[in-house]
Amino acid sequence: MRFFAVVLLLLATSTVIAEVGKPPGTTLPFPPIPRAMSLGPNPHHLSAEACRECHQEIYNQWAGSMHAKSTALKDPIHEAFYRSEVGDPRREGERHNRSGTYPVCLKCHAPNAARDGKTKLDAMPAYSEGVNCLTCHLIKGYKGVLPDEPGGRLRLGIDAYEWSDILQSPTGKIFAQIDFPKPPPGSGAATPSFHPFAMEGNAAMLRSPQLCLGCHERRNNPHGVPLCNTGEEFRDSNHFNCQQCHMPVNHGFADHSMGGGHSPEMLRRGVVMTLAINREEGEIQAEVVLQNTLPHNMPTGAPFRNLYLQITAFDRNGMRLWQNYRHHPLREDPDSLFMLTLLDKEGKPSAPPQAVAQGSDTRLAPHERRILNYTLPATNVAMVRADLYYDLLSLPLKERFTAVPQELKQPTLVARSEKLVE
Repeated sequence: MRFFAVVLLLLATSTVIAEVGKPPGTTLPFPPIPRAMSLGPNPHHLSAEACRECHQEIYNQWAGSMHAKSTALKDPIHEAFYRSEVGDPRREGERHNRSGTYPVCLKCHAPNAARDGKTKLDAMPAYSEGVNCLTCHLIKGYKGVLPDEPGGRLRLGIDAYEWSDILQSPTGKIFAQIDFPKPPPGSGAATPSFHPFAMEGNAAMLRSPQLCLGCHERRNNPHGVPLCNTGEEFRDSNHFNCQQCHMPVNHGFADHSMGGGHSPEMLRRGVVMTLAINREEGEIQAEVVLQNTLPHNMPTGAPFRNLYLQITAFDRNGMRLWQNYRHHPLREDPDSLFMLTLLDKEGKPSAPPQAVAQGSDTRLAPHERRILNYTLPATNVAMVRADLYYDLLSLPLKERFTAVPQELKQPTLVARSEKLVE
């Protein structure tokens, strides 16, 4: 029914522009231009469901993405931080606990609510949908995150952008042709050729990393400590196209799954790992080479994400004989842990909101090639294995956030390399 409503509205509002001054006997190089429907006075209130009717596959990709799950209503990890720093995402008027200001995290995680200054995220679908279709397709320009003057405030999330009330087209077309669902035979309904909503071409914006940098450039905590800093990592690597990896073209259009740290497939593309071993006089020398293929740090984004390496020696029966740590590398083999450490006033590890300084940063830099060496006992060893894991949370936060589902606390295997001992 929604489809036919769109069709009827389109047909009711369409008109042909008069071909003023056209020489007799000539024709336009395109069909008559329809007058598209308006998005209304508050286009950011439009739910993604309005786009689903004609963009089913793209909608399904988006619905499974972390953009669709970015709010504290749908992402348990973000909810854990939000509740500890702000309060209930289903209540209006919430403020940041320590500063008493509007929660800055909503400017990225719930941008449609932030544009209205609201905190009750279940008040309307467009709020709870997080970064939905209209969030990105209403961005007209980029003002930048960094302040214009030294000491000024960062422009975060929605504040970094110039907004339009007309859909922005990544193709540059102002009336992009799309494949509408065909009405049932004999229904008498017409199939429109053009997008029903007004659009303007803006390929320079929607195909640029600037589209992403408002939320992924840099994010400071209340003490001015940089947390998410992907934009600066990316810029330093001299690569400038986020969409090339995160929105690859599939079947003729950009994939809106936008895989990242929650996507095992994307993670496995990020690091190439090789293992070499050499047996000498009762010992095995193991060399592990990690090659970061990404134009930003690995891991990047939230500072509690981490990589860690596990080296294991097995006998011929598959029994484990040796391992570089028994429980977790944080306390037993810190050299095999790759993460950004944040510090409190006493120089001890701190959670991101309370940190006053950055500590060690052992993450793989953009395109970095790093070598790690281990000495293993050789007795009865038949095989050596290297496993590289990715974690969404650091060990202390796993222990602290008891409400976060166990499946989000499980590491993802990113790479594996095995060698037989001869």
